Amino acid sequence: MHDYLLSVLLGIVEGLTEFLPVSSTAHLRISQQLLGISLSDPFWKMYSIVIQLGAILCLPYYFRSRISKFLATFPRGERNDRSALTHPLTLVLIAFVVTAGPAWLLHKKIGDNLESLKVMGWSLLVGGVLMWIVDALFGPTPAGGRHKTESMEEVSLLQAIWIGLCQIFSAVFPGTSRSMSTITAGQLAGMSRASALEFSFFVSMPTMAAATLYDLYKSIHAHAGQAPLGRMPVSSQEWMVLIIGFVVSFFVALAVVAWFMNWVRRRGFAPFAIYRILAGAAVLLWMTRT
Repeated sequence: MHDYLLSVLLGIVEGLTEFLPVSSTAHLRISQQLLGISLSDPFWKMYSIVIQLGAILCLPYYFRSRISKFLATFPRGERNDRSALTHPLTLVLIAFVVTAGPAWLLHKKIGDNLESLKVMGWSLLVGGVLMWIVDALFGPTPAGGRHKTESMEEVSLLQAIWIGLCQIFSAVFPGTSRSMSTITAGQLAGMSRASALEFSFFVSMPTMAAATLYDLYKSIHAHAGQAPLGRMPVSSQEWMVLIIGFVVSFFVALAVVAWFMNWVRRRGFAPFAIYRILAGAAVLLWMTRT
């Protein structure tokens, strides 16, 4: 298969799965394996990092008016009941910091798991079961008519810390899904489906940007005694493959985010949980036959 077509297909996979709670990392690695691309190939490792950045950049564009409003109302908030410590933007950064420290310390383990389809299969399956149970118990509107937290303006400091801690699991166990971890954590902490999803999107911006840029740095710079994680393109064809994947992932992810926000408000996360369980079981079955 031509590399340009491979790039389009992988860009679509990345854009479709980056913000759905199904794990883009697992889907991208599995797709590469099915398409005959080695998970250890230096160029395709770097390619996976770059197209993820393309998907990430759709978020500040999609939420540009929301971000502008948060910036304009800092630090007191839209309801004049916040402080510099409890403003939504600060809470997003706190959740990011809570995740970043442990994730950086565990980067060796994370790197090993990124090439393990077995870890991804189990993470998909177990995460799907957990997500289904949590959404069934905490997703529907409670008897009182509202959740403890119905919007990002109501998120508390403890909820932000809790979500940041749970996000660590998605870094250590690829296949868990960053969005699944943060959404499920938010629902367990009393957040509505919509508020958990929106906070998850906002937390993903600094988290994924930092992780992706760090991985990109590692892909082109060797550490002491270690080879680079990947390599930059060395030909015009490879540059074109990279650009195609980046652009495709951006526009597909943008469409998915818009659709997902509307879907969740009406139907919840159960279909994604079921898909995760089936996908995880399929990967584990495949592993036993290869």
